[in-house]
Amino acid sequence: MSSTSWAIDIDRDDITQAKLVEDAGAPLAPGQVRVHLDSYAMTANNITYAVFGKPAGLFGNDQGYWDFFAERDAPGRLPVWGFATVTESQADGVSAGDRFYGYYPMAENAVLTVGNAGPGGFTDVTPRRTTLPPIYNNYQRIEALTDYRTADHDYWPVFRPLFLTGWLIGDQFEDEGDYGASQILIASASSKTAIGLGFTLKRRPEPRPETVGLTSAANVDALAAQGIYDRVISYDQIMTLNAATPAALVDMAGNGAVTRVVHSHFGNNLKASIIVGKSHWDAQADVEGLPGPERQGFFAPGRSQKRIADWGGAAFGQKIAEAWLAFMDVAPRLTSIDKRSGGDAAVAAYHEMLSGRANPSAGIVVEP
Repeated sequence: MSSTSWAIDIDRDDITQAKLVEDAGAPLAPGQVRVHLDSYAMTANNITYAVFGKPAGLFGNDQGYWDFFAERDAPGRLPVWGFATVTESQADGVSAGDRFYGYYPMAENAVLTVGNAGPGGFTDVTPRRTTLPPIYNNYQRIEALTDYRTADHDYWPVFRPLFLTGWLIGDQFEDEGDYGASQILIASASSKTAIGLGFTLKRRPEPRPETVGLTSAANVDALAAQGIYDRVISYDQIMTLNAATPAALVDMAGNGAVTRVVHSHFGNNLKASIIVGKSHWDAQADVEGLPGPERQGFFAPGRSQKRIADWGGAAFGQKIAEAWLAFMDVAPRLTSIDKRSGGDAAVAAYHEMLSGRANPSAGIVVEP
């Protein structure tokens, strides 16, 4: 059975150009399933996917995020995290009605190629995806998620991938002896990845570095009240920090102006400078000739693969589950859920996030 549904095409060269299109569902090939997206999140993380849609060296090959869901001669389809239900199956081990959490295109329906199907889920083995990071290709049955609770359902697509990234950054800091820093400055501190990092660092036993959230002046009081960071200051207060105290910077949005102020203020007392995302996609980089350490990128899939190799998949999953459930106990007071429905709402949510107009204290969930 084939059907017509909506999808969103994005210009690979100009990510501001996104349009709603009809997507005629082709008949399934053997081994494929068609899924209907039940819900997905739209966050700043998705803008990072669009920024790095074309190959940028992140994956160690000539692929980028557009390669997950579109051939090279087609417009980009933005990856999103969410839940979907199988509506049609030509694959052994997966049946209509099965529900999965995973990585999908920003569309109403999607076709996936099933490999390694089992009680826990399956892996998408579409040829172009087999050379992309495995963490993006795994689809987990909802019933097999040991840390899934029905009450947390909407927080999974909004927070789960971003919390995991924040947790992995915190793990890297602990593994590296905090790079010798006594304070960790977290830029774009109201972002969900930053909140995940702040929460992770604050759970560590003392002694640990002080966490300092950096945000716009309008957000300081509300963010400080959440209790995620030891201290919250505005960007224009960075120069009031003690420059003699060894520090590290985690830049969640790729804001070059903030990076330059921090590097210039701390100089060689800045022990590490880590850039995580690029939601400020149109900001001037302004990073040439910075004093202090060379900036280093953080790539969550690589860190995940390292820890799975170090600890084993089961132990890695157990650590994540424990941290996630602790975070879910506080997430509802940190973020409200803003639900949208349909294709037009999906396009509007993308443009809202792209332009920076989205409310940082709300999590956008789209229900196709």
